[in-house]
Amino acid sequence: MSLLIGWIIFLAALVISVTLHEAGHLVTAKKFGMKATQFFAGFGPTLWSTQRGETEYGLKALPLGGFVKIIGMTSLEEVDPADEPRSFRRQAGWKRLVVLSAGSFMHFVLAFVLLVALFAAIGQPNSNTTSVGQVLPCVPTSLQATCKAGEPTSPASAAGLRPGDKIVAFDGRPAVNWTKLSNEIKTQPSGRTVTITVQRGGKNVTLHAKLAAVNSKVASGAGGGGTASQGGNGYLGVSPAIVYTRSGPVSAVTQAGSFFGQVVTGSADAVAAFPKAVPKLFSHDRSNSAGAGVTSIIGAGDATGQVLGASFGWQTKISFAVLIIVSLNIFIGLFNLLPLLPMDGGHIAVVLYERLRAFLARLRGRADPGLVDMRKLLPVSFGVFAIIVFFGLMLIFADLINPVNIIQ
Repeated sequence: MSLLIGWIIFLAALVISVTLHEAGHLVTAKKFGMKATQFFAGFGPTLWSTQRGETEYGLKALPLGGFVKIIGMTSLEEVDPADEPRSFRRQAGWKRLVVLSAGSFMHFVLAFVLLVALFAAIGQPNSNTTSVGQVLPCVPTSLQATCKAGEPTSPASAAGLRPGDKIVAFDGRPAVNWTKLSNEIKTQPSGRTVTITVQRGGKNVTLHAKLAAVNSKVASGAGGGGTASQGGNGYLGVSPAIVYTRSGPVSAVTQAGSFFGQVVTGSADAVAAFPKAVPKLFSHDRSNSAGAGVTSIIGAGDATGQVLGASFGWQTKISFAVLIIVSLNIFIGLFNLLPLLPMDGGHIAVVLYERLRAFLARLRGRADPGLVDMRKLLPVSFGVFAIIVFFGLMLIFADLINPVNIIQ
């Protein structure tokens, strides 16, 4: 059920994102007097449409995209002579650049607004506490969300630690924050019995735990919340309670800008690393490969469902879902600006080339050479489109038979 709800949320977000993308093209085109004849969300058979002035608005059956029809987008299109003055190709270069950039701009605006709302309404997680959020029931042997039969009981569970307990002392030393507590546990050898004092129901309770050993590859993420050591030493099996701290309006904007920049950098790194990750798309260690962050709409929808179905608090679930949508919009916005046809970035490159060519012609006292002959660029456009479709289908296939599990 959670997976279905996750898919519904993701598809709704995708439709809204694409609709806003096309709305950016539509609004700016109309603002500059260009003629737009169609504005549709989705592809395939028309489910509903209505005519408003010279533009037909509607919904298509497949919610996987959308489009806006602006007449005269290229030199190849036939346009009624009466409409030619209002065609896209007859507008000033800067106007065409604004229209072409407006789609990605809307993705960026949506992502930024969602980030500001997230930081202001829910906040950011703060684990600078000594309160227990989760007690892992076992000593794991690998990164996993649940314990397997036969695995030994975790020291925390055996000692009687409970979610909500506040650890006030560990092995006779005060527990100041989770980082220092984690370091204290890491220094202890496995097999040693330690005293843990917790605050429970307003009273201090003393517990005794015999620390276990755990594989070093598991230490940073197997329910220990950082309380498992490197090298297989002391392991307790608890994670901190996550408290969300809301930000004020100014701080939320600053944090949104910082996070936006991190996603931009991360997206570029993921794309750059993707060619090396292609051979691992269908391997068992795909989740740990360099390009694991690049996924299809299948993978993004599945990730949203995983988060909603996990045993997290509602703040964590909403935050994860929003951040998935934010990351998707930033990635799409950036990818769409790559100077490759048939994407908007490719058309932007064509317009810039036309204006540079016209500028050089003026310097030489010659006439403007006019529009680029798109027939010469069709093979390039088809080639790029074929590559995008190929890798898109490969990602979808990989996400179907070898999905990435983001809940470790």
